[in-house]
Amino acid sequence: MAALATAFSTPIRAEGDLARGAQAARTCMACHSFAPGRHMTGPSLAGVWRRRAGSADGFARYSDALKRSGLVWDKWNLDAWLKSPAALVPGNAMGFPGIAEPRTRADLVAYLEAVSTGRVTVPDRGLPNPKELDAASRVTAIRYCGDAYRVTTADRKTHTFWEFNLRFKTDGSVDGPPAGKPVLIGAGMQGDRAAVVFARPEEILTFIQRQCP
Repeated sequence: MAALATAFSTPIRAEGDLARGAQAARTCMACHSFAPGRHMTGPSLAGVWRRRAGSADGFARYSDALKRSGLVWDKWNLDAWLKSPAALVPGNAMGFPGIAEPRTRADLVAYLEAVSTGRVTVPDRGLPNPKELDAASRVTAIRYCGDAYRVTTADRKTHTFWEFNLRFKTDGSVDGPPAGKPVLIGAGMQGDRAAVVFARPEEILTFIQRQCP
């Protein structure tokens, strides 16, 4: 009876289901890429299995709390992190409340291990590659007047945006646009929002000219 009682009091961690884990990973992909070296809001999750916390190459926005944690991302630490990042590492910078359902966490941990070890390949659902965009997306000039930006692209078309709906971003990674050749990337279902992505922040002011028609 004592042995039976012990068996029922010990948590059972069944192996996760990879198909369900892939579904759960869609939540992660809002902030993380699975492509090596492609960092977003959070670091790339490629190779996360058995990696020391706060050590992904090329990601410089880790909190001091996470870098000092000494954690290694194994099954147990990933489960605890996914349950509550704030509880596992107080003061970390990940704005994620956690996953309460143990089954979902087990599925996601199994999926992360499978991706890291090469048993599963994740389709690339990242942002468009700026180096592969056509003339309709390559920016040649930006004019500003009143509350409007007028963006001219290499296909000789001009697109007008309300100033609040146009964002200026930078991507200095190997996946970013070539120096001096920003690109226009649409956002929003109605075509009224977009972002201009530059290789470096100092390029932004050189492109924007205050000029009214």
